[in-house]
Parts: sequence; C-alpha cells; structure tokens
Amino acid sequence: MTNPPSNNGLPSAAREAVESWFRENFVSRGELGAAVSIWRNGAEVLSLAQGFTSRERTAPWTAETLVPIWSSTKGPAAVACLMALHEAGLPLDAPVAEVWPEFFLGGKDHTTFGELLSHRGGLCALSERVPIFDYMAVIKALEQQIPLWPVGTTQAYHARTFGFLLDEIVRRITGADTLGHYFDELFGRPLALDLWIGLPEKEHHRVARVYPGKMNISTADQAFLKAFHIPGSVTQRTFSSPVGLNAVGDFNQPHTWAQGYASMGGVASATGLAGFYAMLANGGKYQGEQIVPHWVLNALSDPLSQSEEDAVLCVPAAFSAGMMKDPVDAETGSKTRRMFGPSTAAFGHPGAGGSLAFADPASGIAFVYVMNQMEVGVLPSTRATGLIDALFSRL
Repeated sequence: MTNPPSNNGLPSAAREAVESWFRENFVSRGELGAAVSIWRNGAEVLSLAQGFTSRERTAPWTAETLVPIWSSTKGPAAVACLMALHEAGLPLDAPVAEVWPEFFLGGKDHTTFGELLSHRGGLCALSERVPIFDYMAVIKALEQQIPLWPVGTTQAYHARTFGFLLDEIVRRITGADTLGHYFDELFGRPLALDLWIGLPEKEHHRVARVYPGKMNISTADQAFLKAFHIPGSVTQRTFSSPVGLNAVGDFNQPHTWAQGYASMGGVASATGLAGFYAMLANGGKYQGEQIVPHWVLNALSDPLSQSEEDAVLCVPAAFSAGMMKDPVDAETGSKTRRMFGPSTAAFGHPGAGGSLAFADPASGIAFVYVMNQMEVGVLPSTRATGLIDALFSRL
C-alpha cells in the first residue's frame, strides 16, 4: 500500500476505517489488484494501492497503475458533452437535430439533449447489426433507428450507444476529431490527469489486466443477470449492440484502449479519475481557476429521470445529465440507495465489474475505486460500497 500524499481534511478515524476495509478486500473478498483515491476540497487526502496487475502476480499494483474503467468512462464523457453544449449556448431542452440534422430520422426530430443524456431516448439497442469498430456505421444506424419507446417515456440505460451519441454531438458542435481528443484538450492535459478516452501508445505498459467475475449463488437470482441471459431481451440486446467487444479479454488489448469508446473505453489510474471528480466536487475549480461553469455543475447534480425499475438495468436508477444518481424516495426525500454517500447532491458513475467514481459537492469529497478482478452484477459490490460507508460514517 502507498502512503497518502496528504492527511488534511480527512479524520484519522475515517482514514483508518477505509484502510481496514480495503485490506480486508484482499483477505476475504477476492481482490487481486486495486486502488482507492479520495480527495477533499481539491486535494488528495488518501491514496491506497495494493495487490497485483495480473494473476501472474509479478508486478505490484501502485498508484501509477492504469486499468480499464468500463462504464465509469460515461461520467467524463458526459462532462465533455455538456461543455460542448455550453460552448455552443445550447440548453438541455434543445433538440439534438439542431446540431445533427440527420438525427431527425425515425421520428427523433424533437428528441432533446437532456433526454439522451438521461437515458430516455429509446436508443439503447439497435435494430441493425453493426460492428462497434465501425464508427460511421454505428452513427448511421443511430440516425435511422426508431426509438424503442416514445421518447422521454421510458428510462433504459444506454450501455453502449450512449458513447456514440455523445461522441457525435461533440464532433458536430466542436469540430473535434473525437470526444476523447476534446476531453484531453479540456481536462486531460491542463489538469495532468492519468485519465484517457483513447489511451496513447506510450502509456500502454502501465495498464493492468482485467479478469471476469464468476456467477455464484448470491448473484444468480439478480433480475439483471436473468434478463441479460434471455436471448432477445432488451437488456441482452442493449449490451450486444453495436456488435463486438463482448469478452472481458477484449479489454486487455491495446487496440481497444486506443479506440476511445466513450461509453466504456476509458483507461485511468484511481488518482487520475478521482482528480477529475475532485475538480467537480470543488465547484468546478482547479488551482483557483473556474474550469467547469456552474451551468454544467448543476446539470450534473440535478436529477432528470428516476425509475423504480430501469428497463435495462432492472433495478431502481436515477440519472442527471449523463451522471448516475442515487434514487430518492419521493415522499421522504431520503435516498433509497447510498452508492454515492449520503448527500443527494452527489453524482458519479459505476463501471462493469465494480469500479466506482463520484463527486459529492456537499462535502467536497471525490472518491474513486478501481480494480482488475471483476465481479458479476449490475452495481458495485461491498468491496466498493463498504469503503464508502466506512468513509462517510466517520467524517
């Protein structure tokens, strides 16, 4: 384990509780290699790294280790898209076809940016079978696709298509080659982040290998997993369109890291991803400079959609403009799940297998957990949520 760069802002009881839970992950919860980074008020206050970058156990996991972060990529991608909208003076209720005229096909002429960003566009699965490697073929299929439900009526997590939709919007507005390049220009290089949506070749040697989780009795009865294994279900179709990159091993390949899939192709260290969320938790400021405007911060924090059962995830879920939120009970105003801690202002995004990243503007906390031994399930397990409970119960 590495020593934290700073103790400022984190009570010793919280630090000790997080460290204890993290160590126990390797003893009794099947951890192979993992890292945690916690920031408060713009400074890293705890950095933990332990285990190994592969099952061969020849290289230790350090604070500098990079790893695929799967759908945790969606958070940074959403911020990039919102920054592009802000740059163009476009509100969330503006129609996507205003910047992407071909998008109006299939009855999507009134679909708004807010509906796409909150997974209510009805485009989670494609009717046409197109390869994920062919960007233009996917875009053409999205243009032609008829929404699976009337737009705005059904929340259905866009596991793969989300990134292509945001990537094309960013390209149309900014003229950037890719969303990943735009993100690097806005955030990656200025903030010196170990976080990429399209990893440069010179960083490939730092990437840990990822390994699939295994089904067991505790996971076999999950509604999501049942739906995922039913041929033709919305859940199964969503996670298989566009076609390709369906095996965990595909994410151990350099060409996958380099492609910059904005839904699931990000590569980061815990500190790199947490540094990005720390800027958001710190009012959008970095070294005293306002990097992200308040309009974007509000869009990330304010819920746009909540469903008692997301049509794809098969669990209660809520979304702001591109970020996941913990669901809130309408009568009590209390959270029904605390994946992002106790504050209703918090927002973030999990990734397949258990990674988790979020910002809590109320406390100034940013939290990231990444690992290489994945687990089966739709949301992070106690390996991550136990760390969060340990942290916030002692702040």
